Amino acid sequence: MNIVKKQALDDYTDKELLEKFRDVETQHYAFNLLVKKYSKRVYWHVRKIVIDHDDTNDVVQNTFIKVWKNLADFREDSQLFTWLYRIATNEALSFLKQKKTKFLVPFGDVEYELSNSLTTDSNFSGDKIQLKLQRAILTLPEKQRLVFNMKYFDDLKYEEIAEILNLTVGGLKASYHHAVKKIEKYLEEN
Repeated sequence: MNIVKKQALDDYTDKELLEKFRDVETQHYAFNLLVKKYSKRVYWHVRKIVIDHDDTNDVVQNTFIKVWKNLADFREDSQLFTWLYRIATNEALSFLKQKKTKFLVPFGDVEYELSNSLTTDSNFSGDKIQLKLQRAILTLPEKQRLVFNMKYFDDLKYEEIAEILNLTVGGLKASYHHAVKKIEKYLEEN
């Protein structure tokens, strides 16, 4: 009896997934593997930006639709996950801008609304300290919030964040430093 061992998801490198995607016969299979490999990371990255679980699911779905449409043109100038994060970040920011425009409210008010939604979100499982930290993060300007989340929660290197956000490493370090100081101040005062 000849048993063929299935390759585990983690055994596939990004390069192998891309090769399988470029083959018409294995394209759908490869894309499904890619989604399984990255969906959780993309979900949590987007969730830290848009906060709401349902909104996050919508943004993640839109992200992977864009990935599907553009993956054949991916030139591999960057790592695959960096490219995915860039798309996810842009989709999340576009979503927030649409929300702001749709409801004709200043961006800060959208963040206030997001902060309030933390307490009513049945999918938020954090304790009081986590809630306080999330509220502090939501007081940050957009760029600082993105940089802080990617560095602190996603543990990305400054070079990776720079590639995702198309910013300089020096600027990111400054943004992260300012974000940390503002969060510390918020936590001391609240």
